[in-house]
Amino acid sequence: MLINDGLPFHSGEALDHFASKRAFHEAHRVGRLRWIAYALSIDAGVPDSPSVRARAARLVVPDHAVASDDYAAFVLGADTRSPGHRWEQRPMYLVQHTRYRSAPGYARVRQSNHIPDDDVMEISGLRLTTPLRTASDLLRLRKRPYARAAADAMAFAHLIQPDDLCSYITNLSRLPGLRQAQELAVRVTHLAESHGESWQRCRILDAGFPRPTLQYPVFDSYGVERRLDMAYEGLLTASEYDGREFHTAESDRASDQARRSDLAGRLGWRFSIGTYERIFGSSTAFEDELGGFLGQAPLPRTWR
Repeated sequence: MLINDGLPFHSGEALDHFASKRAFHEAHRVGRLRWIAYALSIDAGVPDSPSVRARAARLVVPDHAVASDDYAAFVLGADTRSPGHRWEQRPMYLVQHTRYRSAPGYARVRQSNHIPDDDVMEISGLRLTTPLRTASDLLRLRKRPYARAAADAMAFAHLIQPDDLCSYITNLSRLPGLRQAQELAVRVTHLAESHGESWQRCRILDAGFPRPTLQYPVFDSYGVERRLDMAYEGLLTASEYDGREFHTAESDRASDQARRSDLAGRLGWRFSIGTYERIFGSSTAFEDELGGFLGQAPLPRTWR
């Protein structure tokens, strides 16, 4: 039998389904329950879906509100969260009146002076911003590299088309962060396969370098097709992002090194590798190295 008939429930209702809080947390530990978002659980046997995520949000998002930002993207199927929020997912919603406030700790609330009907859709009773409105809000309000990564993630999930996003943003006016959104919208791509690649491409373009080709195919010495994250094929220069999740283990690092050494030795490719520490912060070592390969001096950093 499914816990709570397979419906989402709030942690505050745990004792309605378990003998104690300890039993509730044990159910999570052994995999009988899974978290949908902060304080929202469901029987682990229920498949994930936009409908399940929407029903969970309905428990903490008021009827007068519109789910937005990261949570709207999450319901629709894209992970747009910045690094500081990767290990939690608190529903976010828009309201038009300042007297409304979210329940402490369960959700986040943001005021909007106007939420046009055309910018609102509904899934399983949850009102949420449309994909284009969600992407434009993230481009406007998020820190520059994270804004770019969020919109890329939505494009990668096929929730938006970059051309449609540009057209939508062109028709907006008098909104905070609109200039940034307009600048970044023309760079949004469905080819970025991770947030790190988006951050790195944002750094490359803000340095004044030409746009690289994304996911450029090359063949290793065994005839296996590989893809370079970002490539300047005419200059045999590639820039790849080594994230902590898939490029930290010794085996992963050895594999990366072997692949790059093979391409460098056989074909003459040069590599400028980005990491979180090289892309963010005050050091310009990453741009200086890549600029040396491209024969171009980078522009000063405008974000850290």
